Amino acid sequence: MTRLLYAIIIVCFLDTFVQLPIITPYAIGLGASHALAGSIVAVYSLTNMLGNVVGGHWIDQFGRKRMLLVGLCSVAVVLFFYPAMQSGPQLFVIRMLHGLAGGILIPAAFAYIGDRTSKKTRGKAMAFTGASIGTAAIAGPAFGGIMTSLDKVEWVFIIIGILFLLSALLVVKFIPESFTLSERGKVSVGDFVPLLKNPGVIQASLAAFALMISNGTLAFALPLQVEAAGLAPGKTGMLLTIFGLMALVVFLSPLNRVFERVRFIPLIFGGLVLISLGLFMLQTMASLNVGIVAMLVYGTGFAFVFPSMNQLVAAESQKVDRGKAYGIFYAFFSLGAVAGSAMSGAISEAGRAPFATSAFVMLLGAVLLVILSALRRPHLLK
Repeated sequence: MTRLLYAIIIVCFLDTFVQLPIITPYAIGLGASHALAGSIVAVYSLTNMLGNVVGGHWIDQFGRKRMLLVGLCSVAVVLFFYPAMQSGPQLFVIRMLHGLAGGILIPAAFAYIGDRTSKKTRGKAMAFTGASIGTAAIAGPAFGGIMTSLDKVEWVFIIIGILFLLSALLVVKFIPESFTLSERGKVSVGDFVPLLKNPGVIQASLAAFALMISNGTLAFALPLQVEAAGLAPGKTGMLLTIFGLMALVVFLSPLNRVFERVRFIPLIFGGLVLISLGLFMLQTMASLNVGIVAMLVYGTGFAFVFPSMNQLVAAESQKVDRGKAYGIFYAFFSLGAVAGSAMSGAISEAGRAPFATSAFVMLLGAVLLVILSALRRPHLLK
């Protein structure tokens, strides 16, 4: 059942990654200005944050399975509307609804995995979820790019929508509810307050925010850095693929045993430091070989951080508030994605170094993480 959920996570993240190379050209093709096209890209992440938080409470109140089904079916319906859009403003509204619907899915999936795994097995389970996301990150842009080259962009939305409906059918048939009706009787909106004060949830959310700032920087600045190094534009895709493959190696090889043997905070700290090192290398990239090494380092750091912070959220929450905990956590994910791209754009416009700045943010996040652990939860460092 958990393995089936990994496939559903691939579909959910495929929806995000497949649109990376197509949504801006699609918006401009509908007559949107560059400013409106940028808003169309950004509004998804902004409303996704709202979906994360509100959906987090519903996941606890109505159950994981029901909200997975609501999210899958809602996103499918929204996707089927994309080909019917005739203008930029119409596309803006659809992207807004898309973000809201999609915001329910990932917290529900991770709350389910947190419910179904024990402390001993959770590390490897979270590593497999990372592998699912890495698979989507590699396959999604490639599929979107191929369909764009074939002038079949509308079919991207239709095909992904069909995958969502098929996933909903699999949930109905094979995924049992992990949070019973009697347990849900203890759910309260007020559970948000202690979660927002919980040191572990704060640390995981801080790590998520930092990680997505680095990803936003990578998405914005890597093509520019590749061009500045005198490399062909196609090398950007190759470097991103190397990052994804390196993360998959850690997630799926015996290296994933590290998630069961090392505590959360040291792994998150080490991962953020590695990501910082990779970003510094990208800032000074003068050849393809330097870029390859940088992405190998970055991918390793990402692989250490992602499962560890998801484990931390699961460990710091109970069934009664786990949906809300993951809702808060993934809201910081979305916020970091918006902040990373915006920060990199502003820094580049000012003639500064976006990768170096992002690397500094990663180091700052790592230091804050350790300080919080030392002050509030010293046992997490052991």
